[in-house]
Amino acid sequence: MYSSLRGHFLLASKRLNDPNFFRTAVLLLEHNEDGAMGLIVNRPSSVNVSNALKGHFQVPQSENVIYFGGPVDQQALCMLHNQPSWGDCELEVVPDVFVGSSADTFENIIGQTDQPAVSQFRVYLGYAGWGTGQLEDEIDRGDWHTLPASAGFVFSEKPYLIWEDLLCEFHKQHRILPIPAERAEWN
Repeated sequence: MYSSLRGHFLLASKRLNDPNFFRTAVLLLEHNEDGAMGLIVNRPSSVNVSNALKGHFQVPQSENVIYFGGPVDQQALCMLHNQPSWGDCELEVVPDVFVGSSADTFENIIGQTDQPAVSQFRVYLGYAGWGTGQLEDEIDRGDWHTLPASAGFVFSEKPYLIWEDLLCEFHKQHRILPIPAERAEWN
């Protein structure tokens, strides 16, 4: 029986063959006896948030793009942000990372032109999901590595490097021999 991995990254192992998850880092938003749900944090799309939401919200022009959150429910939008004051009942996944999915939260965050300079948000289309026991089986099979999540990686300005950077961090934390070893092949 696994303890909850909520607030952890799932890092696709090099042996994972599913093209939906090739070289992905998934932030787990929920993990319990009923299954797991998360967002792929390292797959930005070419779709601009301002253009995509223009018909729904008063959205100022920006450089923000929508991220591919996962293969499930490709019509669902979700948001991660770092400001607890942007929503009344927002869920904090890890320190300084909150989930926003209500229309009010989207309007408060995306529609603001006077956001504090330290405010960060990402909009995701779709999500990744696993049924009861499915994620545990995939971890046991070696498809995923796990690592505690942090806001720095979630909001990285270099999303295409997140998987590699996290994988290096994972290997650093799971070394058998101290650094540096006498012989390179020992590492």
